[in-house]
Amino acid sequence: MTTKTLFIGLDGATFSILDELIKNDKGQKAVMPFLASFYQQGTRCILRSTPNPLTPPAWVSLMTGRTPGNHGIFDFIRAEEIEGDVFFTLYDSRDCIAESIWSIANRQGKKIAALNFPFTAPPIRDLHGFMIPGFIPWRHLRRNTTPKGLYDQLKEKLPEFKPKELAWDFEQEKEAVNELSDEDREKWVQYHLPREKQWFQIAEYLLRTEAPELMAIMFDGVDKLQHQAWLFVDPGLQTGDQGSYHHRMRRLCLDYFRQLDGFLEKLVTGAGPDAQVFLASDHGFTRTTEIVRINAYLHEKGYLHWKAMPDSEAARRREDSMFANLDWTKTTAYCRTPSSNGITIRIADKAGKTGVNPDDYEAFRNRLISDLMDLRDEGTGERIIAQVHKREDVFPGAAMMEAPDLLMVLRDHGFVSIKNKLPVVEPRKEVAGTHHPDGVFLAYGPGINRGAVLDACSITDVGATLLYSLGLDVPGDFEGKVPEAMFTEVHLRQNPVRISGATQSSMKREDQEGMDDEEKQKLMAQLQLLGYLA
Repeated sequence: MTTKTLFIGLDGATFSILDELIKNDKGQKAVMPFLASFYQQGTRCILRSTPNPLTPPAWVSLMTGRTPGNHGIFDFIRAEEIEGDVFFTLYDSRDCIAESIWSIANRQGKKIAALNFPFTAPPIRDLHGFMIPGFIPWRHLRRNTTPKGLYDQLKEKLPEFKPKELAWDFEQEKEAVNELSDEDREKWVQYHLPREKQWFQIAEYLLRTEAPELMAIMFDGVDKLQHQAWLFVDPGLQTGDQGSYHHRMRRLCLDYFRQLDGFLEKLVTGAGPDAQVFLASDHGFTRTTEIVRINAYLHEKGYLHWKAMPDSEAARRREDSMFANLDWTKTTAYCRTPSSNGITIRIADKAGKTGVNPDDYEAFRNRLISDLMDLRDEGTGERIIAQVHKREDVFPGAAMMEAPDLLMVLRDHGFVSIKNKLPVVEPRKEVAGTHHPDGVFLAYGPGINRGAVLDACSITDVGATLLYSLGLDVPGDFEGKVPEAMFTEVHLRQNPVRISGATQSSMKREDQEGMDDEEKQKLMAQLQLLGYLA
């Protein structure tokens, strides 16, 4: 058995950065020379992410060929209102109602390996291949690694295998991002160099010893680095007169991308000359320059109400908890998480309950949209919120009612803040990185057009393309399509795209054991530290 398809996910990769890193500039060698050759010998295009370009819905859309309204993952966490309170829990693979490409390939006898992809835990049962999920605590790595013996096999065969480096290490990540001092930020970048190497070594080992027909690995350090170190990688922010710390941090960031380029080259080489290779990101990246405190604005407009709290240390600690200080007896609309960039409208399901009368919902929502669009820059008059979408327009599908009622797009593509602080809009002390809807999609190998630049593709197209590359039919209920311009005419004649059948329903929540509540709370705390829930 040989590897037919190699897929490398680069979380948060964006052409605005990669295009600079492949250049030979002023006598300096390119930081990513292998990627430069990949560009020249392959095909590339912009990859449009999900309406909210966020890691969970985007990667799940890539893995299912379906948009969030049809797969049901909208955020890192899902929320439920009970008795005037909101309860949160993390999404996991059992919340996805669409079948993944891993499952589709598996049930058709293809041997697969999928490494570090989020929301793949608990893993597929009876998998013909290998799966090590991402986005889980290291203590849960063994029981969520499949097949059962793989974890111990890696410990035996790979001397540098260190589960604490491989998975999310809460204590180390907390140390690195809690206050974002210069020292902390330097540690943050350094932390991801050995971590990415861990994932690479596992992928290289499986390629060499098992040669799965579909080999897939995701490197998430690109996203994490760019969030905290955008100042040092954005080409538009580099000048010659910056201090020694800036130049040291930039060198460290470039070391990360240089290491990543080496991993790409070795994986492509390891897959062999007959493999088709695909690279994609879940979203792109850009700079964010301001903080928008959306719940504070909703309070000003009368939709959200805060509890009166005493001026005490305990009250200030509660201020950092999500919604500890919301007055649920009066609040009609609020933002649950910054990562959602969404507004939830509370519906009064019974007479006397707080919320909007169902008959008044549309008028209320339209008025809310108008108020959101009225938030403007006091200096220029420009709208702070560039777009507001109704959920039926951006999240149609069987799971639509789980989505926020409204989705906001800020003018700088940033994530909102939900804290009770003023002013509503405030410039950031320094430029930070944030998600952008335009990611990357590249292909290379036999049957792939050389040097082509295609029109933009949808993130749902990636899953369809990987199934096609494996020689499988694309399910008829996929929203994604195979971008045929990516392939040569000869390849398409010999391997026509086939559409047939439909996906199968996903496993039920009771089928497998997930993380316990304590571990979920730790992971949610880490997301809060990273800014997704703060």
